[in-house]
Amino acid sequence: MDLEAHRAELTAYCYRMLGSFQDAEDQVQETLLRAWKARERYDPARASLRTWLYRIATNVCLTALESRGRRPLPSGLGAPSRDTEAPLRPALDIPWLEPFPDARFDADARADLRLAWVAAVQELPARQRAALVLRDVLDFSAAEVADQLGTTVAAVNSALQRARAAVAGLGDAADVREAPDPGRHATIERYIHAFEAADVPALVRLLADDVVMEMPPVPLWYRGREDYGLFMERVFRLNGTGWRAIPTSANGQPALAAYAPSPGGGHHRHTLQVFTVVGGLVTANVVFADPALFDSFGLPR
Repeated sequence: MDLEAHRAELTAYCYRMLGSFQDAEDQVQETLLRAWKARERYDPARASLRTWLYRIATNVCLTALESRGRRPLPSGLGAPSRDTEAPLRPALDIPWLEPFPDARFDADARADLRLAWVAAVQELPARQRAALVLRDVLDFSAAEVADQLGTTVAAVNSALQRARAAVAGLGDAADVREAPDPGRHATIERYIHAFEAADVPALVRLLADDVVMEMPPVPLWYRGREDYGLFMERVFRLNGTGWRAIPTSANGQPALAAYAPSPGGGHHRHTLQVFTVVGGLVTANVVFADPALFDSFGLPR
């Protein structure tokens, strides 16, 4: 019974359910442990090994979600701020959505992990969330999902209908897959060049008019090129110039690891930034201000 072969896709599934990469790894470990202990009771005539593992993972995630709130992004909590000089006070009592480190998994496992969609799914009740992910992302049949959730096909279809309607009401976030943009990597290369040069006008030229910037665990967020530019001027004014950036990827999207200049020389970890690029312009940048995430991504300190 080769359980390890399923670890990557189970991690992506648990991440979609929980919104945390660290929690996903923990729950996958619990899933595989339960499967190993119950291996003598597994009946291949009833379900494939993959389907059986997803049933265990679903139960593990549903149990975990009973005692945990949803993991939002700042844009899901209120209106954008217009004060680009507002104090950047982290809200550490909120369990924020976390990014998914693409480099640690193959392309199939990290497909359909768009950050905005995962944030939207966090709005759903746990069982609706499971029905939506299992049916619309992982393509299990309604009968298989009913078995995984311990319910009926009719109940699955009802939950799925409500989940689809709720997510569709959130606009562009309803799209599971990010629209392909063949020029997005070139856009991010130009962004990195402007960022390292502290060239705010060049950064602003790469932004869509209604670009969104948010910075968990700081609950503030901004909309529009003007406020984005003003905020970046503040960043360089407070932290100095001479930044360095390493391109990476998160949630199937281009990302960069930003290193701020240190007073005594060299650089230190600052933020992990995940971009959405449409039509050659940055439409969103989620700036994760938790240096601990660099370890999950295997990035240098």
